[in-house]
This record gives sequence, C-alpha cells and structure tokens, in this order.
Amino acid sequence: MPAVTSPPLARQVPHVHREHGVARADPYSWMRDHESPELLEYLAAERRWYESATGHLSPLVDGLRSEMKNRVPATDLSVSWRHQTRYYYTLLPAGREYTQLLRDFDLPGQSTPGGPGQGELLLDANLLADDSGYLELGLTMVSPDERLLAYSVDRTGDEVYELRFRDLDSGEDLADVVPRSYYSGAWSADSAYFFYTVHDEAYRPFQVWRHAIGSSYDMDVLVLDEPDERFELEVRGTRSGGLVVFWTQSRDTREVWVLDAHDPTATPRSVGGRRPGIEYHAEHVVLPDGTETLLLVTNDGAQEFRLARCPVPRDADQDHTTWQPVRPEDPGERLERVDAFATHVVLSFRADVRHRLRVLPVDALDSAGFVVDPLFESGTVDQTHNEDFTASGVTVVDESYVHPPVWSEVDFATGTRTERHHQEAPGHDPDRYVSETRTFPSPDGTQVPATVVRHRDTPLDGTAPVLMYGYGAYESTDDPAWDPALPSLLDAGVVFVHAHIRGGGEGGRRWWIDGHLEHKQNTFTDHIAVADGLAEAGLVDGSRIGTRGLSAGGLLQGAVLSQRPERWRAVVAEVPFVDAVTTMLDPSIPLTVNEWDEWGDPRRRADFDWMLAWSPYDHLPPAGSRPDLLVTGALHDARVMVHEPAKWTAALRDSDPEWSPRCLFRAETGAGAHAGPSGRYARLDYEAEVYAWLLDSLGVATDARVSNR
Repeated sequence: MPAVTSPPLARQVPHVHREHGVARADPYSWMRDHESPELLEYLAAERRWYESATGHLSPLVDGLRSEMKNRVPATDLSVSWRHQTRYYYTLLPAGREYTQLLRDFDLPGQSTPGGPGQGELLLDANLLADDSGYLELGLTMVSPDERLLAYSVDRTGDEVYELRFRDLDSGEDLADVVPRSYYSGAWSADSAYFFYTVHDEAYRPFQVWRHAIGSSYDMDVLVLDEPDERFELEVRGTRSGGLVVFWTQSRDTREVWVLDAHDPTATPRSVGGRRPGIEYHAEHVVLPDGTETLLLVTNDGAQEFRLARCPVPRDADQDHTTWQPVRPEDPGERLERVDAFATHVVLSFRADVRHRLRVLPVDALDSAGFVVDPLFESGTVDQTHNEDFTASGVTVVDESYVHPPVWSEVDFATGTRTERHHQEAPGHDPDRYVSETRTFPSPDGTQVPATVVRHRDTPLDGTAPVLMYGYGAYESTDDPAWDPALPSLLDAGVVFVHAHIRGGGEGGRRWWIDGHLEHKQNTFTDHIAVADGLAEAGLVDGSRIGTRGLSAGGLLQGAVLSQRPERWRAVVAEVPFVDAVTTMLDPSIPLTVNEWDEWGDPRRRADFDWMLAWSPYDHLPPAGSRPDLLVTGALHDARVMVHEPAKWTAALRDSDPEWSPRCLFRAETGAGAHAGPSGRYARLDYEAEVYAWLLDSLGVATDARVSNR
C-alpha cells in the first residue's frame, strides 16, 4: 500500500440549516448517510491517515502495551457472591479476552476458588466471540431455582443484544431466542418467566416484555409501554425476591411500578404516580415479622433527596399521598440509593466529592447508623455483588487511580471490615504514587475539586506535563478507578488530573443543576479554570497541558478547544458530541428527544441560543493557535453518530489547512462500540495507542521515560 502523506480532503456540498432566522452552513451534512459508499471510503481514508501519521510511534506503543499488560494478572478472579444456595464468581483465564462465569456449593477461597476454574463452568464468553473481534455481554442473570441462565450478547457494538437462556443442568442453550433486547431484566419467582426491555429505532428502551421459558419470542407478552419519547423504561428484581420493579425516567422525572414476583402475569401497580420534576425509586423491605414496605429515595421537597416509605401496591395504583417521611434531606449529602437486606439497609450517598455508605438497622432507619468511608486517599467505596437478602454483612469494593480494587465484608452488627479479596497487579506498587484532591476557583467563585495523581518522584514545581480528564454531564459521577494503563503515564513523569466539573454529580444534585441547560457553559469554564489554576499555581508546565474526554466528555474537549485553543498542547476527543444544535433538532437520532432536558430543546429560541453559543461544530477555533488533536469515532456507535466527529474533523481541517496534518481521526469502520474496543487486552492496545500519541504531543522524550521506578 502506498504511503499516505496528507490527510484526506472531504467533499463539500452546499447546505444551510435555518432556525429562528439564523443560517448555519453545513457543507458536510451529506455524511449523515452512514450507508453511503463515499462516507465509508472517507472513514477508511481517515483511518489510513491516522495509521500513517502515528507509524513512527509503533516502538513506543509496543513498549507501553507490554507495560500495561504486565500489570494485568495472567488469571484474573472476581470476588464471589451468594445467590440462593451457591456461590458465583467470574474468572478471566490466562491469555483470554473475556470472562467465564462459574459457581460452587461452598464459599470459594478468594485467591483460588476451588483452584482456578475448578468450579462449575456456566458461561464462557470467549466461546461466544465471532470473527467481528467485538463482544459485549449485556446481562447475565441466574434464575431463582438456579437451573437457568439468562444472558445477552452484542457482537457489533451497536448495543442491540440477542437474549438467550441456558439450561445449567445440561449446559445447553434453549431454543428460546429474543433477537432484540436491551440491558435490564428480571426473573419471576418461579423461574418460569423472564422480563426484558426492548429499545426502539432511536435506541430508547420503551417496552418491557414477558417471556415464558420454553416458548417462541413471538408469543411474548407486552407488560409496559412508554409512549413519551423523553422517557426510558427499565426493569429489575428485588433482593428480597418478592417483587419485580419497573421504572421509567427522563432527566428529571420518574415513575415506578411493582408487581408480585410470585404472580408474574399480574398488572404492575404504580408506587407514586408521575409528577414533573419528581424522581424516586423503590426498594422492597421485608421485616422479620413478615410485614413489608417500600423504601423510597426521592427529591420530592428535597434537592439532595430524602428517604421515605410507602405501602406495597398490589390491587391498585397509588400516588404520593401514601408516602411517609423516614429521613429528611441533608443538604451536605446527596442521597443516591437504598439497598435493603433482612436486618439492615445500606444508603449510598455522596459527600465532599466522594462516594460513601451508611448502614442502618431496619428497625432504626432514622438513626445515625455507621458510615463506611473510602480506604484510600482520593479513592472511593461502593457496593459490589450483594444478592443474598439474608446476609449478615455487605461486600464493598475500594479502589483509587493507583490502588487496584480491594473487596471487603462489612459486618452489619459491628461495622467490622474484613478483606475478602484483592485484585492482583503484578509489579505495581501503589506507594510509588500520590493521589490527592485539590480545588481551583472558577471565575464565578465556585471551588472546583480535582483529583491530582502523580509519581512520587514527579514534583509539582511547574516542570511536569499534565493530562486532564473531564466529563461533566447527566449528574454522572466518574469516581476514581484502578486502570492498569495509567501508571505508564505517571511513570513517564506526566501528572494526571481528573477535574470534577459542574454538570456531573460529584457535588450533588446542585452540581448538575449548575452545569446543564442554560448553565452548561459552567462545565467548560470549570475545566479551563482547573487548567489555568494548575499553571498559575506553578504546579505543572502550563505549556504542556493535554486534555481528554469521551462522548459528553468529548463535547467538553470540543468546547474548550474552541474557547481556549492556546491553553492546550494536546486534545483527545473520543466519540465527541460536537454538532449539538443539529443533532438535538433531529428527533430521529438516538438519544435526541430524551436528552432535551439535559442540553436543551433548540426548537425553542432561548434553548437554541444557549446551545449555539457553545456548540463546537458551530464555533471552530481560530486558525494558527491550535493544539494537536486526536478524534475517535465508530461506525456502529449508537450514542454519538459517526458523522459528528467526521464532520467536525473535516471542518477543522478545512478552516486551517496548515494545521490539518496535526488533526487525526481514528475512525473505527468495523465492529466497535461507543466506549471503544471490547476485551481486556484489546482495550489496553487502544490505551497504548492513545498514550503514545499523548506522550509524543506533550513532548515527553521516549528515551527519557522511566518505567517501573
């Protein structure tokens, strides 16, 4: 193949959008036809240019890949969890990309449960993979009688999952096949029925169906249908095993229904109706004397949410007048969820940026209980698999950016924390690194927290390059998590900074409110403020700041690139949502209608104006002051259509031809998903590519890199 010496040039076709008297030129609108041979060839040409432009980095990529994979244990084992009479766990065999699901009658030892792979093998995801090179499991749910496994598979990355059922006695799949399903599901108590969600052509889960085991899917029964395109429908079973819970949610409103899991053909009953702006979810509590109630986490009269209770509706719908207060709102804590066990409940909440847990006796829900705090500095703690309703404790997992996960059992009665299992990371020593939380002022005076991670030998004296990461949308919280790739960046002397900007949920519900709709600019301003603060305080080299983000975080990258191009040395915009106004004007595109409450509805003039003010595709940075840029996109991405990064890349290049060779588009034209490649090693291969490009762009000499210090 001849060498590629310049980036591809996309054809321009005159096209103008007109809304509210405003004309917006869009000469690359033709790229919306994803089946167009011209688009497919253009994406292939972009990939060829990317491969050519990064070819000199191959030795560095190989070295990084080797380092990263050396931190991954050959055989990786999960902590076990109890489901009915047995213990379940996953095993990632040596040299394989995907996990196996196993079980044992006895509690497995957490280092080598029954000896690796010695339990009963239920599902080997490696055997489900095909030639596409992509595989993602959606759900894996063992039935209450432990004789069946419901599991779903996506082999293209488009998030359409084929749902199947395996007979665990014979190890064979049943003839039952549901060709289109989404992520959530639930079993009936008798294991005879399975409830699952289906998404429409806009990838909105809008229906729940009931499948009778042993029947054809065309005999399945529609249980609930959500006609409002702003809402998504989900289903789950309760830990008690007594109820199936259904809920529909928009960005700020929710309704919940329940039905008796022992009567799966019954009609679901509403727990509290639907009121605009009111959110709630329900957890089933069965007290020792057999009486039952529902615990609700709701924002009804409580911005940071409160705990309430109500009866279980069985014969008719009920509304919010049946709700009774249990714990009032604490303005300093964002209450996120409640999990019920036979003797205790666990509240998940967020305070001072970090996620925490509070354990309460079921007969003293208004008491102080005790709090489970993160073990690690700038780390996080959360629940993991906890399916046993009668458990005497809860299994929690702690991790940070430099600490691999540690699973512990927290005793309900005493609060004693006992380690059960920890993830191996060969050659990695967490003590070599420092992770701390600092704050930086945004222009409006808001203190923006950031997690700052570095090698102990990397000084914060203004000499080190930095990679920032941000997201800032949907009240989503990207808590610090172990990544075997990150130490390679830290060992190279790069400081990693995760900016917890408004629009996310790290600061509670108010943090989201202050960073969405008409306040969205705060998200971008906060990210820039952290970068400026790092440089102005003399902590890092202000001329070598890189920034990275995916999806809504890719939008963040596009916005800060447009607004402060000179601030950055390198920008990584992964599957970026950058043509915000055009996309949100098209209800046929997945996720448009149900995201009007996040970004705005540009059919309204006020919303149009604030969105247009920051939309990256409509505000390209001035020529001559741009950093290196790496953009990614995937043809089968169902969340950010590939034409968005493709159009943006073409427009950026056309507006600054001299800079255009420094703009790379890593287009995935085969199987591939929104979040990148699947499989543990394939994911590290991808990270090695991104890190090599970043190190090169940040001016980190490859011969000066220090590994495994």
